[in-house]
Amino acid sequence: MDQSAEQARQLDSLASAPLPSNSAFGAFGMAGFAGMPPQPAPPEPRPILELGGEEYEDELDALSDWVDDFLIRVYGAEVTTAAPWCEQWQEHDDVLAWLHALWLAYQQHKDPEAGLSGLFVWHRDFLTHAMATVRAAGGPLSACMTDPARPAHRLLPGPPPSARTSAAAAEEPKENVEPDQAGG
Repeated sequence: MDQSAEQARQLDSLASAPLPSNSAFGAFGMAGFAGMPPQPAPPEPRPILELGGEEYEDELDALSDWVDDFLIRVYGAEVTTAAPWCEQWQEHDDVLAWLHALWLAYQQHKDPEAGLSGLFVWHRDFLTHAMATVRAAGGPLSACMTDPARPAHRLLPGPPPSARTSAAAAEEPKENVEPDQAGG
Protein backbone atom coordinates (compact mmCIF):
# COMPACT_ATOMS: atom_id res chain seq x y z
CA MET A 1 0.00 0.00 0.00
CA ASP A 2 2.85 2.38 0.91
CA GLN A 3 4.65 1.51 -2.33
CA SER A 4 1.52 2.25 -4.33
CA ALA A 5 1.13 5.63 -2.62
CA GLU A 6 4.80 6.48 -3.31
CA GLN A 7 4.38 5.61 -6.98
CA ALA A 8 1.28 7.81 -7.18
CA ARG A 9 3.23 10.75 -5.65
CA GLN A 10 6.05 10.22 -8.18
CA LEU A 11 3.60 10.11 -11.08
CA ASP A 12 1.91 13.29 -9.88
CA SER A 13 5.22 15.15 -9.58
CA LEU A 14 6.36 13.98 -13.00
CA ALA A 15 3.06 14.94 -14.60
CA SER A 16 3.04 18.41 -13.09
CA ALA A 17 6.69 19.39 -13.34
CA PRO A 18 7.63 21.08 -16.61
CA LEU A 19 10.52 19.40 -18.37
CA PRO A 20 13.66 21.45 -18.75
CA SER A 21 14.08 22.35 -22.39
CA ASN A 22 17.78 21.55 -22.29
CA SER A 23 17.34 18.12 -20.68
CA ALA A 24 19.05 15.27 -22.48
CA PHE A 25 15.98 13.17 -21.66
CA GLY A 26 13.34 15.77 -22.52
CA ALA A 27 12.38 14.01 -25.74
CA PHE A 28 11.62 10.89 -23.72
CA GLY A 29 9.52 12.72 -21.13
CA MET A 30 12.24 12.41 -18.49
CA ALA A 31 14.19 15.09 -16.71
CA GLY A 32 17.93 14.78 -16.08
CA PHE A 33 19.07 12.31 -13.43
CA ALA A 34 18.73 13.47 -9.81
CA GLY A 35 18.51 17.13 -10.72
CA MET A 36 21.95 17.12 -12.32
CA PRO A 37 22.44 19.64 -15.10
CA PRO A 38 22.49 18.09 -18.56
CA GLN A 39 25.92 17.32 -19.98
CA PRO A 40 26.90 19.16 -23.13
CA ALA A 41 27.10 16.94 -26.17
CA PRO A 42 30.66 15.90 -26.97
CA PRO A 43 32.10 17.32 -30.16
CA GLU A 44 31.41 15.19 -33.18
CA PRO A 45 34.55 13.39 -34.29
CA ARG A 46 35.66 14.27 -37.78
CA PRO A 47 37.87 12.03 -39.88
CA ILE A 48 41.34 13.54 -40.19
CA LEU A 49 41.15 13.54 -43.99
CA GLU A 50 38.17 15.92 -43.77
CA LEU A 51 40.12 18.48 -41.74
CA GLY A 52 42.11 21.29 -43.26
CA GLY A 53 44.74 23.87 -42.44
CA GLU A 54 45.78 24.34 -38.84
CA GLU A 55 43.06 22.00 -37.56
CA TYR A 56 44.54 19.20 -39.70
CA GLU A 57 48.10 19.97 -38.60
CA ASP A 58 47.16 20.02 -34.91
CA GLU A 59 45.31 16.70 -35.21
CA LEU A 60 48.18 15.15 -37.17
CA ASP A 61 50.70 16.29 -34.54
CA ALA A 62 48.67 14.78 -31.71
CA LEU A 63 48.07 11.55 -33.66
CA SER A 64 51.77 11.27 -34.56
CA ASP A 65 52.72 11.63 -30.91
CA TRP A 66 50.29 8.86 -29.94
CA VAL A 67 51.38 6.52 -32.75
CA ASP A 68 55.12 7.06 -32.23
CA ASP A 69 55.19 7.26 -28.43
CA PHE A 70 52.55 4.65 -27.60
CA LEU A 71 51.06 2.55 -30.38
CA ILE A 72 54.21 1.46 -32.21
CA ARG A 73 56.30 1.28 -29.06
CA VAL A 74 53.76 -1.05 -27.40
CA TYR A 75 52.06 -2.83 -30.30
CA GLY A 76 54.50 -2.36 -33.18
CA ALA A 77 56.17 -5.75 -32.86
CA GLU A 78 58.84 -6.65 -35.36
CA VAL A 79 59.02 -5.14 -38.84
CA THR A 80 59.10 -7.94 -41.40
CA THR A 81 57.80 -8.70 -44.88
CA ALA A 82 54.70 -10.08 -43.15
CA ALA A 83 54.30 -6.91 -41.05
CA PRO A 84 55.79 -3.89 -42.85
CA TRP A 85 55.94 -0.39 -41.42
CA CYS A 86 56.76 3.05 -42.76
CA GLU A 87 58.47 5.84 -40.89
CA GLN A 88 56.53 8.21 -43.15
CA TRP A 89 53.15 6.59 -42.45
CA GLN A 90 51.52 10.06 -42.34
CA GLU A 91 51.93 10.27 -46.14
CA HIS A 92 49.80 7.18 -46.73
CA ASP A 93 46.23 8.53 -46.65
CA ASP A 94 44.66 5.14 -45.99
CA VAL A 95 47.04 4.40 -43.11
CA LEU A 96 46.47 7.89 -41.73
CA ALA A 97 42.70 7.34 -41.80
CA TRP A 98 42.95 3.90 -40.14
CA LEU A 99 45.28 5.08 -37.37
CA HIS A 100 43.22 8.20 -36.71
CA ALA A 101 40.08 6.10 -36.33
CA LEU A 102 41.99 3.74 -34.02
CA TRP A 103 43.16 6.70 -31.93
CA LEU A 104 39.63 8.11 -31.64
CA ALA A 105 38.38 4.69 -30.50
CA TYR A 106 41.24 4.49 -28.00
CA GLN A 107 40.29 7.85 -26.51
CA GLN A 108 36.67 6.77 -26.19
CA HIS A 109 37.44 3.38 -24.64
CA LYS A 110 40.01 4.61 -22.12
CA ASP A 111 37.50 7.11 -20.76
CA PRO A 112 36.21 6.14 -17.28
CA GLU A 113 32.66 6.08 -18.67
CA ALA A 114 33.67 3.12 -20.84
CA GLY A 115 33.93 1.08 -17.68
CA LEU A 116 36.52 -1.42 -16.57
CA SER A 117 36.28 -3.40 -19.79
CA GLY A 118 36.65 -0.38 -22.08
CA LEU A 119 40.26 -1.04 -23.04
CA PHE A 120 39.59 -4.74 -23.51
CA VAL A 121 36.85 -3.81 -25.99
CA TRP A 122 39.31 -1.48 -27.76
CA HIS A 123 41.86 -4.29 -28.05
CA ARG A 124 39.31 -6.83 -29.24
CA ASP A 125 37.22 -4.71 -31.58
CA PHE A 126 39.63 -2.08 -32.88
CA LEU A 127 43.36 -2.61 -32.32
CA THR A 128 43.72 -6.11 -33.72
CA HIS A 129 41.75 -5.44 -36.89
CA ALA A 130 43.29 -2.04 -37.61
CA MET A 131 46.88 -3.18 -37.13
CA ALA A 132 46.29 -6.35 -39.19
CA THR A 133 44.91 -4.23 -42.03
CA VAL A 134 47.53 -1.48 -41.92
CA ARG A 135 50.48 -3.86 -41.57
CA ALA A 136 49.27 -6.66 -43.84
CA ALA A 137 51.84 -8.20 -46.18
CA GLY A 138 49.86 -6.97 -49.18
CA GLY A 139 48.51 -3.88 -47.45
CA PRO A 140 49.12 -0.17 -47.85
CA LEU A 141 52.66 -0.32 -46.44
CA SER A 142 53.81 -3.37 -48.39
CA ALA A 143 56.13 -1.30 -50.60
CA CYS A 144 57.76 0.33 -47.57
CA MET A 145 60.10 -0.86 -44.84
CA THR A 146 60.16 -4.62 -44.36
CA ASP A 147 63.55 -4.62 -42.63
CA PRO A 148 64.48 -1.99 -40.00
CA ALA A 149 68.04 -1.95 -41.35
CA ARG A 150 66.71 -0.76 -44.74
CA PRO A 151 64.19 2.07 -44.25
CA ALA A 152 62.01 2.53 -47.31
CA HIS A 153 58.99 4.58 -48.32
CA ARG A 154 56.96 4.29 -51.48
CA LEU A 155 53.39 5.33 -52.19
CA LEU A 156 51.64 2.76 -54.30
CA PRO A 157 49.33 4.13 -56.98
CA GLY A 158 45.66 3.71 -56.30
CA PRO A 159 43.11 2.44 -58.77
CA PRO A 160 42.09 4.76 -61.61
CA PRO A 161 38.65 6.41 -61.58
CA SER A 162 35.73 4.27 -62.68
CA ALA A 163 34.74 4.22 -66.34
CA ARG A 164 31.63 6.23 -65.48
CA THR A 165 33.65 8.99 -63.77
CA SER A 166 36.19 9.06 -66.61
CA ALA A 167 33.42 9.30 -69.23
CA ALA A 168 31.70 12.12 -67.32
CA ALA A 169 34.98 14.03 -67.07
CA ALA A 170 35.58 13.62 -70.82
CA GLU A 171 32.11 15.02 -71.61
CA GLU A 172 32.50 18.16 -69.49
CA PRO A 173 32.96 21.30 -71.58
CA LYS A 174 36.44 22.71 -71.48
CA GLU A 175 36.56 26.09 -69.73
CA ASN A 176 38.91 28.90 -70.69
CA VAL A 177 39.70 27.33 -74.07
CA GLU A 178 39.83 29.74 -76.99
CA PRO A 179 37.78 28.61 -80.03
CA ASP A 180 40.87 28.39 -82.23
CA GLN A 181 42.60 26.18 -79.63
CA ALA A 182 39.65 23.79 -79.51
CA GLY A 183 39.97 23.12 -83.22
CA GLY A 184 37.36 25.60 -84.41
